[in-house]
Amino acid sequence: MEQQTAPTWLSVSPAENQVRLQLPGAVSTVPSQPLGGGGESRAPRSPGMEKINFSGGEPFIHDRGEYLGKLVRFCKEELRLPSVSIVSNGSLIRERWFQNYGEYLDILAISCDSFDEQVNVLIGRGQGKKNHVENLQKLRAWCREYRVAFKINSVINRFNVDEDMREQIKALNPVRWKVFQCLLIEGENSGDDALREAQQFVISDEEFEGFLDLHREVSCLVPESNQKMKDSYLILDEYMRFLNCQNGRKDPSKSILDVGVEAAIKFSGFDEKMFLKRGGKYVWSKADLKLDW
Repeated sequence: MEQQTAPTWLSVSPAENQVRLQLPGAVSTVPSQPLGGGGESRAPRSPGMEKINFSGGEPFIHDRGEYLGKLVRFCKEELRLPSVSIVSNGSLIRERWFQNYGEYLDILAISCDSFDEQVNVLIGRGQGKKNHVENLQKLRAWCREYRVAFKINSVINRFNVDEDMREQIKALNPVRWKVFQCLLIEGENSGDDALREAQQFVISDEEFEGFLDLHREVSCLVPESNQKMKDSYLILDEYMRFLNCQNGRKDPSKSILDVGVEAAIKFSGFDEKMFLKRGGKYVWSKADLKLDW
């Protein structure tokens, strides 16, 4: 296997009683223990990491986001990472969290697969009595007030592939709109041992391109097809193991807490060329974005 270079970008799932590890369009649930604290948490920094992203499942579940907030602050104050970001569905975020931790967060990405509430319910994005779209607008306002760059992630699937989102995305004006093609991962949302079946959500490459063609005028759009997505992320699970997706499933490496980053990353399956090709390296520190708050 070709030797991997030191990571500049990591996606980490904070521990919950149950942590759901997510690639866009792919979800799993596994038992977990909390991430290592103190000196152990410093492990990724020395090889040159520049950005960390906390995702889930839903990373705000544990301790109402307090645990996540402390991790975000630690990454900024102690590790001095140029960029710290979070991916969330937004349902559990309160203004108090921004007041306590907003200054340490560079980017908040909110998952929004549709601006039609009935479609959100259909694809599993419903939030009970809370309207997902209205909550999205509230979060956008908080990001502006507390100076956090706002991003939207959308997974394009069978139920939203024909939706025209141009007007809503332009009105929200995110710094980036990541548009993912629904991806199947064996053992997670595909196969006999899948925790949920996502075959009904899958769209063809041609259908995905059709969605992109409709939205070409949206300047912040950043598309990711299955080909671009599958191996172009460095993902750590809650045991601090890299997850290798080369074979269509997530095969874990040994933990970086046991063998170090350089040894573990050799088994990550990370495709650095595709990472760069898909635009994975961008201006990701809010200090450099020069946004008009």
